[in-house]
Amino acid sequence: MSANAEALRGESQAISSLRETPVPRSESACDANTWNVEDFAREQIRGLVRRVFFATEARPVKQVVFSAAQPNLDVAFICEQVARTLAAETPSQVALVSRVHGLQEVRHLTAHPHGAASIKSRATQLAPNLWRVPKDDLGDRSKESGTGLRWLSCLAELRSEFEYVVIHGPTAATSSEAALLGQMTDGIILVLGARSTRRATARKIKEGLQAAQARILGTVLSERTFPMPERIYRRL
Repeated sequence: MSANAEALRGESQAISSLRETPVPRSESACDANTWNVEDFAREQIRGLVRRVFFATEARPVKQVVFSAAQPNLDVAFICEQVARTLAAETPSQVALVSRVHGLQEVRHLTAHPHGAASIKSRATQLAPNLWRVPKDDLGDRSKESGTGLRWLSCLAELRSEFEYVVIHGPTAATSSEAALLGQMTDGIILVLGARSTRRATARKIKEGLQAAQARILGTVLSERTFPMPERIYRRL
């Protein structure tokens, strides 16, 4: 496991990479006919979904936030793959909430006034039991003031319409809303860059989330290079 992922070990459990970049390798090091990067990624996603949403524990996990440790990490890909896999693993209704940046997008996701249309009726159906909740098409649906109150309204309505919710949250290192969402939902999963997230940065984020009493469910290592380059195999 990398030093980046090790920095967040403790009460959170590190989760393997979901998106890998294959590198050239010799046939003797790894038989191309027996290993496929896409199949490996799908298995990693399926394992994450089962461990996060379906593990037996006293506190069920229904609403989860995925936040990048720093900008420019492809969290959107991870969120969509997790939501699609989750929808395939359960007959329950699943919502994929698009990327959220700041107060303007929070307003778009807050609850309808009494008697207004439901979230699902204005979302895009991706599968029989999966909907993508639009970030720009829901309008200002709450009279509550303050980011926290708006999110409470939003999450309450999402919970009433969907059994599971996957949220693409703001960047953890640059937005206090990541910690807020980690506190209000059932937990947060941090996406770390294998080649870009410094250990000190990951540790600082962890301490900030813990101070905010956000529940850290684990970490995802993105941008991982796999399999190992041939020069590494020669050292084994």
